[in-house]
Amino acid sequence: MLGLDIDRTKVESLNQGRSYIKHISSEAVMAAVEAKRFSASNDFSRIKEVEAVIICVPTPLNKNREPDITFIIETGKAIAPHLIRGILVVLESTTYPGTTDEDLCGVLEAGSGLKAGVDFHLAFSPEREDPGNPDSKVAAIPKVVGGYTPACLERAKALYSMAIKTVVPVSSCRVAEATKLLENTFRSVNIALVNELKMVYTAMGIDVWEVIEAARTKPFGFMAFYPGPGLGGHCIPIDPFYLTWKAREYGQHTRFIELAGEVNTAMPQYAAHRVAEALNAGSKAVNGSRILVIGLAYKPNVDDDRESPSYVLMDMLKQQGAQVAYYDPYVPVIKLTREHPHWAGTRSVAWNRATIEGFDLVLVATNHATVNYEELAEWAHCIVDTRNAMARVKTAPGRVWKA
Repeated sequence: MLGLDIDRTKVESLNQGRSYIKHISSEAVMAAVEAKRFSASNDFSRIKEVEAVIICVPTPLNKNREPDITFIIETGKAIAPHLIRGILVVLESTTYPGTTDEDLCGVLEAGSGLKAGVDFHLAFSPEREDPGNPDSKVAAIPKVVGGYTPACLERAKALYSMAIKTVVPVSSCRVAEATKLLENTFRSVNIALVNELKMVYTAMGIDVWEVIEAARTKPFGFMAFYPGPGLGGHCIPIDPFYLTWKAREYGQHTRFIELAGEVNTAMPQYAAHRVAEALNAGSKAVNGSRILVIGLAYKPNVDDDRESPSYVLMDMLKQQGAQVAYYDPYVPVIKLTREHPHWAGTRSVAWNRATIEGFDLVLVATNHATVNYEELAEWAHCIVDTRNAMARVKTAPGRVWKA
């Protein structure tokens, strides 16, 4: 197996048996390298050595919140000159319907002189992974596959069947692309629903978390989703916008999906408002207060901070005059990002009584299992909890605010 990347640091790290991804152990990488089952390179001409190429690159939104498939196009241009007859190319990056059979196909054909479906095979198969869930194994997650032609589909099925227990074939690349968007839009819409209900029920003096737990007892017609301070990760905050953007090309308006996006995007502002309320109850203002944000990763027990609402919260609170710091055992130092370069180099604070007691308020943005919430309850002066992390911890009345 050959891994290609333009980042020389990653290539060197992998070839030395060091993993830079938390849930993939260095031991596993080293074993594959030593057994000569895996190597990494930034030499794209080595594509001539393989029978299949799987493209897994970012598909972010640009500054206007529109799809940016630059990484797909540039990768296609990089591999096209090295394609050989009979090779299979599969795109796994989440994108709008038509990307594979129009955009990527055009780039590959132009750069290689080969024709898709005739000289080389082309397919789309969306990534399905549940980071932070130790019970989730990629091999056990059904894999949706769509081919450019029936022959392309058969080649892609044969490839994935080598590693995945269940392969789910669909009629086209576009159906496979649309399937991924449906999965993540479904989550976005339902999270927006519970986020809106959280604000409504809080105003009524009702705990939305207790309501959800009660509703979960219904054995049919209900699926639990949970509120939070906003959406994060590389899928849920982004993918619905790929669908809404593409829909406009066909004169369709996705009002329901866009409304869900508005609700979710507004959640950091609601959490910041609850922080202000909690401080006001103690005769303090946000301006001048020392605030600690717990959890920079976008979800529990992972080191992925892409699109994390914690960054938005930190920016909001800092703009209001607060002194903001963070604690996250999975993100010990903030790396340089395009969206939040001003936080680059900031380090997580230490976890001890003196440090925690030094903050006027602690905001729980991500409920990592490794955080000692009993100690937090004992040390913190005031806690705003956006994840219901403090529910099973006995605390003094009024010290914990839910947001």
